[in-house]
Amino acid sequence: MASDVSNISIIGTGHTRFGRLDENLEDLITAAVREALTEADLPAEAIDAVFVGHFNAGLVRDGFPSSLVHQVDPGLRFKPATRLENACASGSAAIHAGIAAILSGRAQTVLIVGAEKMTSRSTAEVTEALACAGYQNDPAEAALSFPGVFAQAAQQYTDRYRDPLGAMAQIASKNHQNAMRNPLAQMQRPLTVEECNNVSEKNPLIAPPLRLTDCSLVSDGAAALILTTTQNAQKRDKAAKFLSAVQVNDFLPMSRRDFLLFEGPQRAIRQAYDEAGITLDDLNFAEVHDCFTIAELLTYEAMGLAPAGEGATALESGRVMRDGQTPVNLSGGLKAKGHPVGATGVSMHVLAYRQLTGQAGEMQLDRADLGLIFNMGGAAVANYVSVLAAM
Repeated sequence: MASDVSNISIIGTGHTRFGRLDENLEDLITAAVREALTEADLPAEAIDAVFVGHFNAGLVRDGFPSSLVHQVDPGLRFKPATRLENACASGSAAIHAGIAAILSGRAQTVLIVGAEKMTSRSTAEVTEALACAGYQNDPAEAALSFPGVFAQAAQQYTDRYRDPLGAMAQIASKNHQNAMRNPLAQMQRPLTVEECNNVSEKNPLIAPPLRLTDCSLVSDGAAALILTTTQNAQKRDKAAKFLSAVQVNDFLPMSRRDFLLFEGPQRAIRQAYDEAGITLDDLNFAEVHDCFTIAELLTYEAMGLAPAGEGATALESGRVMRDGQTPVNLSGGLKAKGHPVGATGVSMHVLAYRQLTGQAGEMQLDRADLGLIFNMGGAAVANYVSVLAAM
């Protein structure tokens, strides 16, 4: 896949609003797909295969979501459709399956959908469902929620390097400010660094030392995109091509790795740079997996924006801010845009595509030629990185 991935391009996208929505899973999927087909100006008959990213884990009763896609248009009837699941990276898993289908010659044009309906369950039920993506064969790890996992990471960061809470508050505030420009974001409310840094009635401790503002949102939503050969895409006014698409999986048990090293993400990111033939300084922006603010801080270090233990310097220098050299999470990230699990990886690619094709609205940068996407399943277990380029 590495040598041929530049033969794959995105030519159309769809994206629902993220948030606490009335629509059911089918409604979300069909809305995103219709928009993608319209944007690409393609009839449903032109789609050769469909791949759906969906985590579920009991969040909804829809255990067979790949076949809900056929509800969109009679032209999709009889098209092969497959569900992909890889925890919070299920959407990126679907994209990789679509890329592989085209590179194998079994398809020329494929439809990718990521979707999740989470808010019909209580916060406690959602937390329990998401915990299924952790290691279950060690009682100590199985007892941990994901807020608990990343709370341990924040504490370990303090013990090894320095207190990261101030930097984590800056990340939360930055992403909320960025979400103000994103009409699809779940939370469009600016928060100051002080509001994010202080424990209060509105910002309680969730899993000490993580505060509410350090945690991503429980969300509903869907996103879709259409992949085709770059040869086909060259005939279009708007397209973006892959320069790299990398997957690196690490051990599931956290006891078998040093979590702060973020080795899986680091390996995936460095491999993506190499395969794309770029360096960090070539990037115009990045969308990264900030399921918790400590994860974004560790991602700065994995990307090479700062040495280990010094991720805060990427914030202090302004490099990752909207007007910086490498703005991170212009969409608001999972923190403010929302995190409907199966949709997240597809959403990242959709909004990067829109940035690269000048369709990002108020989020649009003056220059957007190269963008990086990092989507993570579990606690740095399934790590997907793409580099996309404007055409």
